[in-house]
Amino acid sequence: MTDPRPVRRDEAAELAAALGVPSWQPPRVRPLDRRVAVDRDSVERGLGSLVLTIIELLRQLMERQALRRVEVGDLTDEQIERMGATLMALEEQMTLLREHFGLSPEDLNLDLGPLGPLLPTD
Repeated sequence: MTDPRPVRRDEAAELAAALGVPSWQPPRVRPLDRRVAVDRDSVERGLGSLVLTIIELLRQLMERQALRRVEVGDLTDEQIERMGATLMALEEQMTLLREHFGLSPEDLNLDLGPLGPLLPTD
C-alpha cells in the first residue's frame, strides 16, 4: 500500500546539494524578543519619538503656511496675534514632551537617506 500524502520537495536542500553544499540546514527562526530589544522603555521612547516627529513636521508646515499668509496680507492683526500665540504654545508643549521622553530636537529629524533629513534644519 502506498502513502497517500504527497511528497514535499525541499528545493533549497536540493539546490544546496547540486551546488555541493552537503550540510545545508534551513535557518532557524528565533523568537522576536531575542532578535530585537523589546522593553517597555525603548518601545515607549520609540513610539513617542515617532509621534513627536509627525507632530513636529505638521507644526513646521503650519508655521510656514502662517508666515506665507502674513506676508500676503491675508490675515488681520488679531488673527496674526492668535496664530502666533498658538504656534508658540505648541512649540512649548513640544519641548515639554521631548523632555518627558528624553529626546532632543535632532532625535526627531529622521534621516531619509538620499532624500536627506525629514525636517529642515533652518
